[in-house]
Amino acid sequence: MQTHFLPKKQALALTIASLFASGAALAQAAQAAPATVEPGATVVVTGTRVANRTALDTSAPVDIISADTLKNAGTTELNQALSIALPSLNFPRPALTDGTDTIRPATLRGMAPDQTLVLVNSKRRHASALVNLNGSIGRGSAAVDLNTIPGAIVKNIEVLRDGAAAQYGSDAISGVINLRLRTDRSGGEGTVIYGARKTEYDLMNDVVPAGGTWSGPASRKRTDGQTATVSAWKGLPLGESGYLTLAAEYKDAARTERGGYDMRPQYANLNGGAFDPRENTVNRFNAWYGDPDLTQSTLFANAGNTLAGGIKLYGWTSYQKRQARSAGYFRRARDVRNVTAIYPDGFLPVIAPTVDDFSATGGVAWTLGDWDIDASLGYGKNKMQFEIQNTLNRSIGAASKTAFDAGGFSYDQTVLNLTAVRSVTLDTLASPLNVAIGTEARREGYQLFAGEPDSYRSGGQVLADGAPTAPGAQVFPGFRPANATDSSRSAIGVFADLEANVTQQFLASAAVRGERYSDFGGSLAGKLAGRYDFSKQFALRGSLQNGFRAPSPQQQNFTSTSTNFISGVPFEITTFKPTDRVAVALGAQPLKAEKSVNASLGVVLRVDPVSVTVDAYRINVKDRIVLSENLVSASVRNYIAAQGFVGIGGGRFFINGVSTTNEGIDVVVNWPLNAGATGKFDFTVAGNVNRTEVTKVPTTSQLAALAPAPVLFDRINVLTLERGQPKNKLNASMNWKLGQLGATLRATRYGKVLSPGATAAFDATLGARTVVDLEARYAVTPKLNLAFGADNLFDAYPDTLPPALNTTNNTPFSTFTPFGFSGRFIYGRASYSF
Repeated sequence: MQTHFLPKKQALALTIASLFASGAALAQAAQAAPATVEPGATVVVTGTRVANRTALDTSAPVDIISADTLKNAGTTELNQALSIALPSLNFPRPALTDGTDTIRPATLRGMAPDQTLVLVNSKRRHASALVNLNGSIGRGSAAVDLNTIPGAIVKNIEVLRDGAAAQYGSDAISGVINLRLRTDRSGGEGTVIYGARKTEYDLMNDVVPAGGTWSGPASRKRTDGQTATVSAWKGLPLGESGYLTLAAEYKDAARTERGGYDMRPQYANLNGGAFDPRENTVNRFNAWYGDPDLTQSTLFANAGNTLAGGIKLYGWTSYQKRQARSAGYFRRARDVRNVTAIYPDGFLPVIAPTVDDFSATGGVAWTLGDWDIDASLGYGKNKMQFEIQNTLNRSIGAASKTAFDAGGFSYDQTVLNLTAVRSVTLDTLASPLNVAIGTEARREGYQLFAGEPDSYRSGGQVLADGAPTAPGAQVFPGFRPANATDSSRSAIGVFADLEANVTQQFLASAAVRGERYSDFGGSLAGKLAGRYDFSKQFALRGSLQNGFRAPSPQQQNFTSTSTNFISGVPFEITTFKPTDRVAVALGAQPLKAEKSVNASLGVVLRVDPVSVTVDAYRINVKDRIVLSENLVSASVRNYIAAQGFVGIGGGRFFINGVSTTNEGIDVVVNWPLNAGATGKFDFTVAGNVNRTEVTKVPTTSQLAALAPAPVLFDRINVLTLERGQPKNKLNASMNWKLGQLGATLRATRYGKVLSPGATAAFDATLGARTVVDLEARYAVTPKLNLAFGADNLFDAYPDTLPPALNTTNNTPFSTFTPFGFSGRFIYGRASYSF
């Protein structure tokens, strides 16, 4: 472990150790923890390598989300299904954020999206190629896209709400999401879901241009977002004991549009200054502000078989193709970026990415003496290519195309794992010591490829007043050949994991992991965890660990360039690689790993049939990797020129240097109730309170010496980390079943969120909101089931943004809204089992 973390760790370790020691003294007569799995309990595999450990018997909190829980909602997005099941997980749905509209990240415990590790069957899942660049939650992150996995193939999802870098490696700072796949040899189910948004939202139209004769409505009714999803899974036998489970899903979702009534003059004034009469007939709802148009097809297969001698073979593979269409900001007819010969009424540029995602993993498990050995090899690749539609290259003029191939990027990952587990009986311990050792080798690749020349080149055309115009496709200039990159890195790690009952009441575990990367060096992580069962009804648990997150290849290698004219002079504005000569001149350095210290302390209460868990946590992260501000001030331009770089107007780059502290509490209460003639109920209440504080921001000596000195990480980004996610979130749900009938009622309360501005005068506080979901189910036959429901039954919307933050009236809602802003979704579902 890094030595500069030891003083804090020692203090926390002594606190937890003394707590457990005092517990031992007070509970000498406590009953032993159960050695076998109780009926109805669910065994978990995440956060522990001990067989038959249940969710309520672990030393760290693990949530289990069943396939039925995922199914009993209108959404088929795994990220959204998790967000309504887990109060500590948030899934905002930003719009007008380029590729992030298509691949939208989720966060756990208020941390960054890439600080949560995603596993499939306990094996590392590859990340998306996209790094989020715009002003949304997760800016600067490249996270795993959970929506590439169809819900039909999922048996359950385990979410470990605890740091686990020592157990699983990089990224597991805030926790681990482990998707466990179906292993069915028979049976199957086909499902059809269709729904649409039926909604009404208020508008804020208190800015009317002088001379205008039009006026906007106070509210707007919409029926859109029509979504059809067809999915199926089927289990097939392989030999006497093997299985092949197949799943397929097709989804077609129409866009939603929640823009406002554009009060700006759309056309140039007529001779004499009169308004153009088209002002009174043009459609002023000219924005696409909401969910994108989306079609996606997904195939998934999971297989396994046991051969002679107990050798087990397993593997899975998946492929998804996703095509989406979202928009940028509307260009009015009178906009200088428009060519009226092409778009006499203005145009709305459309960003249309195509995402191809592939994965394949295979492995073998066998017994060698006292060791259970598992070896696997996995590969995954995510590719995102952009087409820009309904746009133009203004510098080419009337001869410009209206659709462009803008290039794109891809990320691939190859992982080799070897793990050996055995139990050792020691007289000094109350249970066998579970020993796990292993190694992991990983190779990661990143490619960025250029678009067609017209997507980025200058055609030399000038504006009517003779001023030059920026080259490239409007809204998303293509990647240039100079941006193209093809890079890779390798990493190898080794780990050891120990777990045993020291006494009948005291469970202890320890893990250590060392990794070395070819591009930035090594990292060492360790974890201590313990649990003391005072009785079957009451236990304390806690953990102490350090962790790390390696800089992603996306953060190290993404680059793009656009040309801006400043006082008529062209300047190249670039997102630089941290190793680029210009970025180095501004103070950038090669990225290094983020480092964390996690401490948690929790309580488990069981008063049959009610269970309660309360877990407090503190996560300190040092050297977080963030994307800097756009450094384009005159002082920066002059400094760059003085270093001998001609035509460079500035830009931005990824940099270490932000330190944060996250503190919070998770509470989960579950009460299953068999009410006899009135049916079976399952009540769950869960809540999260979280506070984030930014304790340090990055600086460089080169920029600090400038006058005026630019800010590398400004208040908007600081406040986004501190207050851009709900300060608290509460989920309450009830599932009911009686004979052929069933129902789910769920309410989620989202606490306040801040949509920050450049100054406090432009901050907007989004008040707390409660979103209610309701579904009713009826089993027509034992095989045919029908369901009808509404997500966001009462059509809740966030507060509208004030005019100062919505100057075009096209964006009435903040992208920081934790539950999106698409309104009520009414749906029906039919499922047939076979």
